[in-house]
Amino acid sequence: MRLFGTSGIRGVVGEELAVDFLRDIGRAIGANLPPGAGVCVATDTRLSRELVKGAVVSGLLSSGIDVTDLGILPTPALAFLTRELEFDSGLMITASHNPPAFNGIKIFNADTLGYSVSQQEAIEGTYDRRDFRSGSFGILRDHEKVREKYFDRLLERFSGRDFDRGLKVVIDAGNGAASGFATDLFSALGLDVIPLNDDPDGLFPGRGAEPTAETLGGTVRFLREMGGDIAICFDGDADRVVFCDREGFLGFNEMAAFIARLIAKESGKAKVAATIEVGNLLDLALEDLDAEVVRGKVGDVHLAHLVRQLNAAIGVEDVGVYIMPEMGSYPESMFTALTLLSRITSPADIREFLRRLPRFFLRREKVRCPNELKEVTMEKIKETAVVFRADEINLLDGVRLDFEDAWMLIRASGTEPVIRIITESPRESRAQALLDEGIRLVHQALG
Repeated sequence: MRLFGTSGIRGVVGEELAVDFLRDIGRAIGANLPPGAGVCVATDTRLSRELVKGAVVSGLLSSGIDVTDLGILPTPALAFLTRELEFDSGLMITASHNPPAFNGIKIFNADTLGYSVSQQEAIEGTYDRRDFRSGSFGILRDHEKVREKYFDRLLERFSGRDFDRGLKVVIDAGNGAASGFATDLFSALGLDVIPLNDDPDGLFPGRGAEPTAETLGGTVRFLREMGGDIAICFDGDADRVVFCDREGFLGFNEMAAFIARLIAKESGKAKVAATIEVGNLLDLALEDLDAEVVRGKVGDVHLAHLVRQLNAAIGVEDVGVYIMPEMGSYPESMFTALTLLSRITSPADIREFLRRLPRFFLRREKVRCPNELKEVTMEKIKETAVVFRADEINLLDGVRLDFEDAWMLIRASGTEPVIRIITESPRESRAQALLDEGIRLVHQALG
């Protein structure tokens, strides 16, 4: 039984995530750790956080695992503290960018790397067999003031940086785990910070849990009204970060290209890791540095493993995920945002860079597909995709079709009951036409 998607276990609380299921998942995780191991747990701001955390922790404790509750924290802080406080594993209770009804579990190793496919399969096997451990009972502890250790690391790293003190920075925490956290951190570095959606609220009333061009219209208006220069916007658990200026949303692929170039140039490393969804702008941005882009499976865990395998300068995913090896093998939104602010004098630096690159039109759509139908639907799509007469067909993760003037990816989401279609081309009409054909193909396979 496959429980893990591209970013942990995820589902609607009370449906896929019933209390008994969550408790047994905690027992399965615990059975795959040594007796007496130490695990830290944190949550985002979702209303179901205590219910989900309580059930999972109950299962861990019954397996003889000691658990330390770190409270509400961004995912980057949880992953970092798992290593720095010397826990054997770290659990983040979150559904990241998904709507409020969802929740889930992300698991990190002691070295900050997300659980591998083999580790996930071991947990799934334990769960399927009900091969749980009983006997001794673990100890539950609270740990106060943990965020200071994370703050200290970033304050030490960036305190000598000459930030442009004239920049007015809007921090849009999206009512998620970054609420209060990011504004305090950025203010401690002397930045002129204007908070937005900074009250923790698991319903994400400000603009939803997922920061996109469509959801950030109010953020851009607020930026203009307040005379701000740049907005730094986080998702529900703050493992993603995206950016806006007064002109609007700065783009997923655009910022991935800009930030990857900064890091690759400074590191001197020859490889940048990306996922199969990332567009061609990244390759062009790195062309003069002779840095190679290596694309792998979608998901921050797959990306982090690829970064480590390649000894890459950085890992990027076109949803605002950045793996920064200097900090660890996890999505590091805070470090990424501070790196950007320490390298620019104005958002105009970004716009000027992007204007020098060719323009690409990227289109996305998703078609609803029940989880139990994803596998058979994707098999049908693989069989019929040959009708497109692509120059290359890549089946690494879904179906990616590469043409001379465009590409299209069709893949089943690992976090939602949908199949995603992405297209990109230098010609807008070509990108749209290819998207329409992809949607038609998915509906045909579903039918």
